[in-house]
Amino acid sequence: MGSSRNWRSFSKNLANSLSPSSDWKMTLVDLRNHGRSAGLSGLQPPHDMVNAANDVANLVKSQGWSWPEVVLGHSMGGKVALQYATSCARGDYGTSAKLPKQLWVLDSVPGIVDPEETSGEVEKVLETLQKLPKLIPSRKWLVDHLTNLGFSRSLSEWLGTNLKKSGEHETWAFDLDGIIQMFDSYRKMDYWPLLEHPPKGMEILIVRAEDSDRWDSRIIQKLESLDSQKHDESDCKLTVVVLPKSGHWVHVDNPKGLLEIVTPKMASLV
Repeated sequence: MGSSRNWRSFSKNLANSLSPSSDWKMTLVDLRNHGRSAGLSGLQPPHDMVNAANDVANLVKSQGWSWPEVVLGHSMGGKVALQYATSCARGDYGTSAKLPKQLWVLDSVPGIVDPEETSGEVEKVLETLQKLPKLIPSRKWLVDHLTNLGFSRSLSEWLGTNLKKSGEHETWAFDLDGIIQMFDSYRKMDYWPLLEHPPKGMEILIVRAEDSDRWDSRIIQKLESLDSQKHDESDCKLTVVVLPKSGHWVHVDNPKGLLEIVTPKMASLV
């Protein structure tokens, strides 16, 4: 339920931290059903990870851009990034498509997500939003209503940023039904095979937030096992990094630490 604007500050800081002589160009993407993409025609169902990744490839083609050297995704966007690499390696985007040199997956579990093994926060939020009236009286009403239901004020206020004016009331900027379908796909998709056998010429970098509630010990152990299999730095097709002092919202909880992880790796490509 986020949008590209959530990452504006981080992206500007990342651009500034990279060498001034480098020619990095960055694009912030609103996935289908999110942000300004929510009202676009042509983004047909099914609303899933495959089509969300297809949208990214179609954006590159329609704008006549070079294929991106780095793709970075957070949360659901992390799985969209993994699907993008999977589809690209399979040739789904045509013979001209090139794999990114770096694929960043920020606090996104790569395998099937079992609802029984998570906090269930996202499910509770989606279930609650479905029960709300389509027209919200005001942002204050929404925040007060959600906090009275037991959600944190910070989460309630963040959800309030997704409202837009509709006459005298407010309505959601995102497509709630589409997002629910995407979340269902997010939970079902499994990208462990990609991590176990990354395509030649591409490095996958997993950033796990130290205090995130998205990871259980079994998944962490599996990631660490894959990470330890590389023999030397030249062999590192999969890298796992822990971001300290951060929960799931890595760009808010520890943006400086995230910048210190991402910047030198991206700079090494120049």
